[in-house]
Amino acid sequence: MARQAMTVDETNLAWPSVIKEGQPSEASQFDYQLAQRIAGGDMQAFEEFYRRYHRVVYNLCLRMTFNVAEAEDLTQEIFIHVYHRIGGFRGESTMRTWLHRVTINNVLMHFRKNSVRRERTTEDGTSPEPTQHYTTSPSQTPSLDRIALERAIAQLAPGYRAVFILHDIEGYEHSEVAKICGNSIGTSKSQLHKARKKLYELLKGANED
Repeated sequence: MARQAMTVDETNLAWPSVIKEGQPSEASQFDYQLAQRIAGGDMQAFEEFYRRYHRVVYNLCLRMTFNVAEAEDLTQEIFIHVYHRIGGFRGESTMRTWLHRVTINNVLMHFRKNSVRRERTTEDGTSPEPTQHYTTSPSQTPSLDRIALERAIAQLAPGYRAVFILHDIEGYEHSEVAKICGNSIGTSKSQLHKARKKLYELLKGANED
């Protein structure tokens, strides 16, 4: 099967086949009530919550780690964390946004705990992980496929990766990304710019190799 390809563009490094979804302005009453039931020790409510949001948490963990086993382990740890902390959910944001914040915090903490393996980043914002390049015909314009894009994202420093995924893949605005990551809007914009620039360089190099 032919790989899907697209033009390398530093300003539009989209993830193929991912559709950005708009975020509602308020959490649903159902989610708030569900959270309160869980906080009160209702295990049936927690099982319902897990069914509703397991895929959301797992997908974000997988996009951050690019490792199925790590994503599965982190997902379980995060739901244990959520079970004990969900009483702090006040409905001031959507449940999805709240979960993204919890997930990003836990994944970044996971990276910090494994700093020797995961955070030995270079000054240009990449992780020293091997990447496989794909050759293209000299007559073609620079192009990339989804596998090349995923591998390039995997080389970003965790902080850059989180901002890129939340903004360009999940569709959050910078104000929301800043709240989720616990930084300023200016930092979010700066990290996204650097992430896009680094991805552009990695993907351009992959096509020229």
